[in-house]
Amino acid sequence: MKLIRSIYIFCGIVMSVHGRTSELPEERELTTNCSNMSLRKVPTDLTPTTTTLDLSYNLLFQLQHSDFHSFSKLKILILCHNRIQELDIKTFEFNKELQYLDVSYNRLKTVTWYSLASLRQLDLSFNDFDSMPISEETGNMSHLEILGLSAAKIRKSDFQKIAHLHLNTVFLGLRTLSHYEEGSLPILNTTKLHIVLPINTNFWDLLRDGIKTSKILEMTNLDGKSQFASHETQQNLILENTKTSILLLNKVDLPWDDLFLILQFVWHTSVEYFQIQHVIFGGKVYLDHNSFDYSNTVMRTINLEHVHFRVFNIPQERVYLLFTKMAIDNLTILDAQMPHMLFPTYPTRFQYLNFASNIFTDDVFRKPVQLPHLKTLILKDNKLETLSLVSCFVRNTSLEHLDLSQNLLQYENDEKCLWPETLITMNLSFNKLADSVFRCLPRNIQMLDLNNNNIHTVPKEIIHLTSLQELNLAFNFLTDLPGCSHFRRLSVLNIEMNLILSPSVDFFQSCQEVKTLNAGGNPFRCTCELRDFIQLEKYSEGMMVGWSDSYICEYPLDLKGTQLKDVHLSELSCNIALLIVIIVIIMLVLGMAVALCCLRFDLPWYLRMLGQWARTWYRVRKTTQGQLKRNIQFHVFISFCEHDSAWVKHELIPNLEKEDGSVLICFHEGNSDPGKSITEDIINCMEKSSKSIFVLSPNFVQSEWCHYELYFGHHHLFHKGSDDIILILLEPIPLYCIPTRYPALKALMEKKAYLEWPKDRRKCCLFWANLRAAIHVNLLETREVCELQTFTELNEGSRGSAISLIKTDCL
Repeated sequence: MKLIRSIYIFCGIVMSVHGRTSELPEERELTTNCSNMSLRKVPTDLTPTTTTLDLSYNLLFQLQHSDFHSFSKLKILILCHNRIQELDIKTFEFNKELQYLDVSYNRLKTVTWYSLASLRQLDLSFNDFDSMPISEETGNMSHLEILGLSAAKIRKSDFQKIAHLHLNTVFLGLRTLSHYEEGSLPILNTTKLHIVLPINTNFWDLLRDGIKTSKILEMTNLDGKSQFASHETQQNLILENTKTSILLLNKVDLPWDDLFLILQFVWHTSVEYFQIQHVIFGGKVYLDHNSFDYSNTVMRTINLEHVHFRVFNIPQERVYLLFTKMAIDNLTILDAQMPHMLFPTYPTRFQYLNFASNIFTDDVFRKPVQLPHLKTLILKDNKLETLSLVSCFVRNTSLEHLDLSQNLLQYENDEKCLWPETLITMNLSFNKLADSVFRCLPRNIQMLDLNNNNIHTVPKEIIHLTSLQELNLAFNFLTDLPGCSHFRRLSVLNIEMNLILSPSVDFFQSCQEVKTLNAGGNPFRCTCELRDFIQLEKYSEGMMVGWSDSYICEYPLDLKGTQLKDVHLSELSCNIALLIVIIVIIMLVLGMAVALCCLRFDLPWYLRMLGQWARTWYRVRKTTQGQLKRNIQFHVFISFCEHDSAWVKHELIPNLEKEDGSVLICFHEGNSDPGKSITEDIINCMEKSSKSIFVLSPNFVQSEWCHYELYFGHHHLFHKGSDDIILILLEPIPLYCIPTRYPALKALMEKKAYLEWPKDRRKCCLFWANLRAAIHVNLLETREVCELQTFTELNEGSRGSAISLIKTDCL
C-alpha cells in the first residue's frame, strides 16, 4: 500500500464518496470509488467514461474478460485487498490507456501475461506466488517504470527476463521467502529497490546483493532471527561494484552486536547516506567495540531515528563514542531517550548534529569539545536549563544554525554568554526565558524565534542586534509592540497572541523597515491610540499577516468582537491639536461673518431695537386688557420725516380735524416726558394711540428714526390688530430702493395695502374718505376715556383737539 499511496500523489487522483463518481474539470477525468463495499463481482452499471476505478477492499475472487471492456478511457485500476487467485492480463486488452494496475494483497498464484504497451506501473506484491510471476511478455512492456513483485523463491532466471528494462522502482513485497539464489538482485536494472521481508528471514544475502543492485536501497523488517556471518568473515569480505549511495533500514529489531556488524559492513561500501528508523536493540554484548575500523569510507551522513533500547550491559559511553568518532559530516540520533553524549578529545569534522527528542541535561556541556566545523546544532525537545552553558559549548565552532526549542532554558542577568560570531539563526521557542534573554543573544543573529516563553517586554538596555531581520515573539506576555531602535534591519515581526492593547508611537517611528507583521490574536483596545495601527494595513496592503480575521477588538465592550477593519476612528476625533485648530478657525469665520453682518445690515441697531421691543413686550404682558384700554389717549400717532413735515401740517392734519375736532392726534414734541429717552417716548406714544400712520417717501426710507418707529409699529401687531398700522405713500418707492437692513418696511409694503397720495388734486376727496374710513374708531367711547385723562391738561388752556407733532431727523 505504500506504493499505492505514492502513485496517487503522482497522478493527482482524488477519490470521491463510496459508490459515487466525481469529475475533475481541470483534468477532465472521472473517478469512480467502489472500495470497501463487499463486492463479489465488478458492477456492470459503472460509467463507461471512468478514468480511475477503485475496487479495493472487496470480496472479488475472479475477474471476467467482459468486466472492463466498456472502460475505453480507463487509466488507473485498483484491485488490491481482494481474494483474486488467478489473473489474466488479457482481461485488459481493450483498456488501451491503462497506466496503473494494482493487484497487491490478493491470493494470486498464477498470472497469464499479455503485453500492455501503455502500462507504466504494475503491482503484484504480497501475493502467494511460488516463483516470480515474470515471463517474456513482461519484458515487452517497454514503458514499465514501477514493478511490484512477490514470490517464495527468488532465482536469477526470473529476473533475466526483465534485465533489459530500465525501471525506476522495483518493490518486493514478500509474504514468505523460502529460497534466495545469491546474485539474483544485481541482475535488475533499477534506480530504487525496496524489499519488505517476512519475519524470521535471513536478510544478509539480500542486503549484500541489494547494495550491488540500485542507487537507493530500502529494506523493511530486519529482525534478530537472521543468521549473520562471523565477525572474521565480515572483515575479510570484499565487496566489489557496489552501487548503493542511499541505504534505508526500517523496523529493525536486532541485538547490539548485529547492529554493530551492519554499521561496520556498510562503512566500507559505497553508501554515503545511511538511515535506520524504528530501531530496537539490546541484549548481551560479545564483540569488542573498540575494534571498529573507521578507515576507508565514503560515508557522509548517519541517521538513527526512533531508537529504543532493551536492557543490556554495555556502557552507554561506548555507544556514544562509536558514533562521535566517525569521520562523517552529519549525525542524527533522534528520539533515542539518550541522557548524555560524549565527544572525542580531538577535533571532529561534524558539520551537522541533530540530537532532538532525547533527555539531554546541562551535563552534556560540562566538558569542552572540539567541533570547529560545526554549522548546525539541533537540541530541541530535551531537558536543558541553562542558556549560558550552551553558548560556552559552541563558542569555538563555526555554528550558523542553533535549535534549542522545547527545553527548560532560563537565563540570569549575571551569566556570561559567549556565542560564536558566525551564528545567524536561533530557535529558542517553548522555553522559560524572560526579558533578560535579550542580554544573551549573539550579536550577528539574523533570525530569532522566541515564541512561547515568559517575555513581558523588550528591554531598552540591550546590545544592538543590527543584523536581526526576523523576530518571533508570539505567545508571550507583551503589552506593547517592541520598538526597533535596537533592530534597525528588522523586516519580519511576529507578536501574535500576546497582551497588546494598542501599539506605542515608538513602534511606528522606529520600525520603518518592517515589511511583514503578524499581530493577530491580541486583545486590542479600539480607541484613538489604535488608529495609526489600523491605518498601517490600509496604507501597506499585505503587510499584516492574518488580516483581518485575527484582528479583533476586546475593549471597549461596545466594540468587543468587532474586526479592526470595521472600526472607524476619524482624524478629527483623535487629533486634539487638529480639533483645536478647527475650532479656532470656525470661531474666526463666525466672528468675521458677524462683523460683516454688523457692517452690512447694521446688526447693532437691530439688537438695540430688539432690546427695546423686548422690554415693551414684557411690560405689555404684565398689563391687563383693561389697563391697555385705559392707557389709550389718542386716536392716531403720526410718524414722518422732517422733509415731509409741510405736507403733514398743511394737508394731513387739517383734513383729519376739519369736521368736529374729535380725532385726537399724538405728537412726540407735545407729549414727551423729560425723564425718558427718545425711544421710550416713541414707544409710549404708540401705546397711547389706537392707530399709527406712517407717511412713506424716499426721504422716510433713508431716515433711521423713521425706520425705528416703523420697526416698533410692525412688532406692535403681536398684541394689537393688523389694521392698527396705516401706510400713506406720499411718493413712489421702488422695493429695490429699500435698504436690505430695513426688512420690516419691505415686508409691510409687500403684504399690506397702502394709501397712495394722488398727484391729481381732484382725487384728493376720495383719498381723505379712505383715510378717515381706515382710522374709524368708536369716537364716543375713546373720547370719554381721553377726556378723563386729559381733563387737567384742558383746564390749563390746552387746545380742544390736543394736537402735537412728531418730527424726525432725516440726516
